[in-house]
Amino acid sequence: MFKGYIDQLRTEFTGYNPHRFLKDVMAGLTVAAVALPLALAFGVGSGATAAAGLITAIIGGFVIGGLSGASYQISGPTGAMTAILIMLAQKYGLNGIFIAGFMAGILLVLAGIFKLGRIISFIPSSVITGFTSGIAIIIALGQLDNFFGVSSHGEMAIARFFSYFTYGFSPDLETLALGCIVIVVMLAWPKKWDAFFPSSLASLILVLLVNGFFQFKVAVVGEIPKTLFLPERLDIFQLPLNQFWDFFVPALSIAALAMIESLLCGASAGKLKNEKLNGDQELIAQGIGNMLIPIFGGVPATAAIARSSVAIKSGGQTRVCGIIHAIGLLLSMFLLTPVMSEIPLSALAGVLLVTAWRMNDWKNINYIFEHKFKWGMMKFFITMVATVALDLTQAIIIGVAFSSFFILIRLTDIDITISKVDNMRLQKIGIDIPAVPKQVQVAYLTGTIFFAVVEKLNQQLVQLKGTSVLILSMRGVPMMDLSGVQGLVETVRYLSEDGTQVMLTSVQPKVLELLKRGNLIEIIGENHLFHSAADAIVYANEEYIKEIMEGEVDYESVLEA
Repeated sequence: MFKGYIDQLRTEFTGYNPHRFLKDVMAGLTVAAVALPLALAFGVGSGATAAAGLITAIIGGFVIGGLSGASYQISGPTGAMTAILIMLAQKYGLNGIFIAGFMAGILLVLAGIFKLGRIISFIPSSVITGFTSGIAIIIALGQLDNFFGVSSHGEMAIARFFSYFTYGFSPDLETLALGCIVIVVMLAWPKKWDAFFPSSLASLILVLLVNGFFQFKVAVVGEIPKTLFLPERLDIFQLPLNQFWDFFVPALSIAALAMIESLLCGASAGKLKNEKLNGDQELIAQGIGNMLIPIFGGVPATAAIARSSVAIKSGGQTRVCGIIHAIGLLLSMFLLTPVMSEIPLSALAGVLLVTAWRMNDWKNINYIFEHKFKWGMMKFFITMVATVALDLTQAIIIGVAFSSFFILIRLTDIDITISKVDNMRLQKIGIDIPAVPKQVQVAYLTGTIFFAVVEKLNQQLVQLKGTSVLILSMRGVPMMDLSGVQGLVETVRYLSEDGTQVMLTSVQPKVLELLKRGNLIEIIGENHLFHSAADAIVYANEEYIKEIMEGEVDYESVLEA
C-alpha cells in the first residue's frame, strides 16, 4: 500500500514546474477563502468552538491532504459531521468529541488496511440521498438556537425542536436580523461571483460592518487563541479506558460518516478532474488525520465536496493546493483573529442553514420523485426519518437493510414462460422436421433460483406432469443457491418418475457447475444437456422417429391422436 502511495506521488508530480505550482498557490488561496467561514461555522455548529473548526481545517489540509488517495481531496470540518458531534458534545462535552474522534481515526485506518474503500458502492443512491437530507435537517434544527437567539432543551435535534413548544420561543430580533442578512446575501449572490469571492465570506464581512455600526448586543465567536495547540485538547495518556464502550458507538458513527463522505467526495470530484480515487489510501489518510486532530484540539474531519470542487475549478494541479489552503488558514488564525472573534454566532448559523439547504442532493431527489420510483421514494423517506430520529449509523443500516429486503422481493419474482412446441411454431423459428413430434414443451426460466422462489418454481413445473419432453431453458438464470439446486433436483426427479423426459439448455457456466455438484446432470443424463432449445427439440424429434421405426410407438395411433 505504501509503494502504491509513492507511485501515485510520482505520477502526480511528473512534469511539475513553477507554472503548475503557481496554479496550486492561487487555487489553494481561493479554497482557503471558501473554507475560512465554513471552518468557523462548523466548529461552533459541532458544539465546540470556532477555533476548533479552524484547527481541524488546518491539520486536515496538511495531514489528510498530503496523504490523500487523490490529488484533489480537500478535508476539514463538514456540515454532515456536525450532526453527530453536537449530540456527542451535549452528552460528554468537548473531551467526548476528542475521544470518539481519535477512536474513529483508528477504525478508519483499519478500514483502509482491510481494503473497505469500495464499500460506498454497496449503499444505494436513494439511501445516501435520504441520509444526506436527514443530516441537513439535523444541522438546520441544531442552528435554530444561535439563529434566533433562544435556548432549547433535549439531547436529540428533534427533541430540542419540540422543546420550543414546551418552554416557549422568544426570538431576539437583533440576533435574527444579522442571521437573515447572511441568508439573503448567500442566496442572492451571483454564482459567477462565487468563483472569485465566496458568498459566505462576503455575508460575514457585511454582518461585521453592520454590527460594528449599530453595536448590537448579540453573542459572538469570542477569543480565538493564536496557537495550533488549543487549551482544550485530547491527552492520549489519559484516555478513559473504562468508558471504552460508551464512546465506541459514537466513534463508529463518526468513522462510518467520514468513510461515506470522503469516498462520495472522491467519486464525485474525481469525475470533474478525470482522476480515480484510491479509496483504501483515502481511508488511511482520513484515519491518521482524525487521530492527530484531537491532539491539537480539533473536531473530526472528512473530505468536503464543495471545497474539493472549488480546488479543481480554480485550477488546482496537485495535493499542494490543499496544503496551500491550510497555510492560508494558518495565517488567517494569526492575522485575522481580532476580526474573527467579533463574528456573531447568528451569522455563522445563517451560513450553516444555507449550507444545510444546499447539501441536499436536489438533482437526485427530483429525479426520484418526478419519475415516481415508489421504492426509491420509500428508501429515501425511511433513511431520512431514521437519520433524524435515530443514530446516523443505525439510519444507514436501516436504509441498506430495507434496500436488501426490496431486492429480495424483486428476486422472488422469477418469470416462468411455458411454450408448447408444434410444427407450425418450429417452422417459424427455422426448424423443419419430417415428423409430428411427441408432446414437447419448453419452460423459459428468467431470474435467480434461490430459497424464496423454489416453491413457485416447483408448483408451475409440476403442473406440466404428463408432458413427454420438458425442456428447461435456463439462459436467464444467472445464479442459484443450495435450496434452488435441491428444489430443482426434486422437481426433475418427480417428473422423470412420472415419465417426463427433462432436458436442459443454455445453462450458464456457474449454474452448470452447481447442477453437476447437485447430481442433477447425472439424473437427466449428459446427453440431455444442449446449447439451445432448438437443439433440444430436434434431438427429441429424432429420438421419437427412432422409437417409431423400432416399433416402440404405434405411429397410426399418434396420427389419429
